[in-house]
Amino acid sequence: MEWQGWFTVALTVAVLTTLITVPRLSTDVVLMGALLVLGMTGILTPEQTLAGFANTGLITVAGMFIVAAAIRASGGVDMIVESVLGRPGGPHRALVRLMLPVAGLSAFLNNTPVVATMIPAVSQWARRIRVPSSTLMIPLSYASILGGTITLIGTSTNLVVNGQYQALTGKPGFALFEIAPLGLVVAAAGTLFVVLAAPRLLRARRTPDETFADTRKFTFEVAVARDGPMVGRTIQQAGLRHLERIYLAEIERDGGVITAVAPEEILRGGDRLVFVGETEAIVDVLRINGLVPAVGSKPALERNVPERRLVEAVVAEHCEVVGHTIRDGRFRDRYGAVVLAVARNGEHIRGRLSSIILEPGDLLLLEARPAVVGRLKQSRDFLLMNVLEHELPDHSRAWTSWAILAGIVVLATTGVLNMLYASLLGVAAMIATGCISVTDARRSLDLPVLVTIAASFALGNALEKTGAASFLGNGIVGLAGTNPWLLLALVYLSVMTLTEMITNNAAAMLMLPVALAVAERVGVNEVPYVMAVMMAASASFSTPIGYQCNLMVYGPGGYRFSDFLRIGIPMNVLVASITIATIPLIWPLGG
Repeated sequence: MEWQGWFTVALTVAVLTTLITVPRLSTDVVLMGALLVLGMTGILTPEQTLAGFANTGLITVAGMFIVAAAIRASGGVDMIVESVLGRPGGPHRALVRLMLPVAGLSAFLNNTPVVATMIPAVSQWARRIRVPSSTLMIPLSYASILGGTITLIGTSTNLVVNGQYQALTGKPGFALFEIAPLGLVVAAAGTLFVVLAAPRLLRARRTPDETFADTRKFTFEVAVARDGPMVGRTIQQAGLRHLERIYLAEIERDGGVITAVAPEEILRGGDRLVFVGETEAIVDVLRINGLVPAVGSKPALERNVPERRLVEAVVAEHCEVVGHTIRDGRFRDRYGAVVLAVARNGEHIRGRLSSIILEPGDLLLLEARPAVVGRLKQSRDFLLMNVLEHELPDHSRAWTSWAILAGIVVLATTGVLNMLYASLLGVAAMIATGCISVTDARRSLDLPVLVTIAASFALGNALEKTGAASFLGNGIVGLAGTNPWLLLALVYLSVMTLTEMITNNAAAMLMLPVALAVAERVGVNEVPYVMAVMMAASASFSTPIGYQCNLMVYGPGGYRFSDFLRIGIPMNVLVASITIATIPLIWPLGG
């Protein structure tokens, strides 16, 4: 192997090390850096460096993002939820009613919007049937992961692996349901395990619904004396801008509410000031000349007013304020919203709110104007935006959106159109029928995910072109000999381990060239090894950071890291065992 191969191996190790040890650097940024290095060193030509951005798998993923968003926006997912959940008797039956439809939806829709839509519905449903939310949230995520393994479009990973397989081998790729025999077996076994084990392995946790139930625990109100010295002063002049243990969240005035109060806002007599932070500090606030206790009427945050929305948001792993305090991260200025409370591991974090260092998976209770909430929902810094006031979705185009998805499946399955053109035709139909607007279609494109996929293609191509993939494949062969079953197990376990530490798409793209090299080196059928890569890249159950859906339910379920380990490790072992045993029965390992 020449220097280009050694350099590519070293670069791959550097990428993996960075992604694992420096979580603040997002995956797309790290992989784009690697793409730049490969281009500047001449290992890849400019055309090869940027080939991933034109890959059919990537464009298909983008199209399916829009299709999934359209079904969600049209109320299609809500319609399914309302018709199938019902009132089961006991947690086991509740899990069956939850997991089967979610797995079915995730087989044809990107699982992220499915989980995002289901979380608030499952929270309300759990309260209604008196089952702890912590018993249902991890199963919700697992069902979406299992369902995604059933078809080629169930998860973006399957699509990009198929696209990279076509690019590396020149072969036509896989049909829509080619992975279904394996996916159905794995999904059935995984669902059965969760239904039987989740009520025992998942402890009842205090959920954010309970943590944030009484806003009076973390807010208090005072009033501006009508004839006091505060009248006519700005917030800044009154000394209310940089208080030690609390900060001003909103002002109620003449029946309306001013949120995210600016320092230039002028106080008026009778204003009710809502403070957030250590409620014990109310004594210190009342010592300020011109502020008096607020008496009478219902507390401000318990009244519905059109100028304000209360929302719950889950902090994403690559949120810009992760690792910073709320004040140092300039949360209010950056997002136009006020943090009222923070919950972590199902517990409300008390103390000085502005000094809390935010972490991935934290659940925030935010206050913002309706227009700001719309922008926050499109932000990639938050995995979930749940408006606490009930919003009624428009179901008028729900059946239309489902009919369009069915059309995509029929066209791709019958071979009338390939998956790329079927998905793009579906996007056009969704927009033309009003299931989604052009603006919302643009916003539904998860740019960091798409960039990660495209850059991963380049690194995978470099491994193949320089002979590094063959070198690594020979290393795996050296460990396992020429036993094809043992080689299959090593490929699966390698991808599964990487998936728990970095993104599933990146893990699959890095290991696919190695898997192909292993099959070529031993002279066996390459398809079983490609299927092992697809399945292992989705088999992220034991940590909340391995798969985005796991992180999405981490806060709303009130979980601790140990909850994922307790149920996720046996889930990983089960899925790995079934996959490795089943693949040779469907796709013979012989050459």
